[in-house]
Amino acid sequence: MIIETVIPMPRKRKSPPVTPEMAAKIKALIDVGVCQHDIAAHFRINQGRISEINTGMKFPGIEPVQIEMIFA
Repeated sequence: MIIETVIPMPRKRKSPPVTPEMAAKIKALIDVGVCQHDIAAHFRINQGRISEINTGMKFPGIEPVQIEMIFA
């Protein structure tokens, strides 16, 4: 008698969808020199999404938000 054990494969994590508001913040962070991998980690999205926004493939008409850098 052969008993088969099925081991479920782990599901891929999906990045949350990028909203226009997120894209505006991402563009602002890119403009001030934050690395793409740091931005991706902050928003918990794939770095490829950051690259698509940076190159204009996604959200080309969205302008960056005004951000204020505070140094303590």
